[in-house]
Amino acid sequence: MEQMRLLSVNLGRAETLRHGARSFITGIDKMPTQSAVFVGESGLDNDSVCDLEHHGGPDQAVYAYSANDYAWWSRELGRQIRPGTFGENLTIAEFPDDMNAGDRLLIGDLILEATAPRIPCATFAAQMQDSNFPLRFRHAERPGVYFRVLNAGEIAAGDAVTSAENPAPSVSMLEIFRAWYELKPNADLWQRIVAAPAGIRVRDKFARKLLALDD
Repeated sequence: MEQMRLLSVNLGRAETLRHGARSFITGIDKMPTQSAVFVGESGLDNDSVCDLEHHGGPDQAVYAYSANDYAWWSRELGRQIRPGTFGENLTIAEFPDDMNAGDRLLIGDLILEATAPRIPCATFAAQMQDSNFPLRFRHAERPGVYFRVLNAGEIAAGDAVTSAENPAPSVSMLEIFRAWYELKPNADLWQRIVAAPAGIRVRDKFARKLLALDD
């Protein structure tokens, strides 16, 4: 496998996005920057996160997406999809197809820890101007990964990226992504998700599902 590389660092600004009768104030449409960017516990400097209920926070400080998956989407949609279109901060060449909660990426001094897959929402549909896009995104199973920041650092497009696997038993991003939509109870998987170093929103969701089973 070729060396992972940071193809693009992407920043968004708050703007109004309209789709049908609805409008959204969002920073989803991120644009590549050629400048070095500092990444701290709350994410990237000068990047807008507007929906703080569902996005951002220490466990979703950074969102990364695969350049290889963008190539797949460009073929699927019949048009070129530029880095940042899906709202990711980091577009990474040769990004792994799947990661476990607790796996890490190292970019210079920056250390990121995988916490959650991206779950598509209405804002994403508006960004793509396609009400069916969240369903297409779900079926494609190419969700990208959210990270928490374990060590802050400055990054720039072109930087090398290395990975370090979580040595402890864990759960993968695709397992979490599939479980999010699964209607049939799966207590064993839900317990693994709750016990893993996943994001707090993810762990809370499946902890509530486990409690509902007990009730």
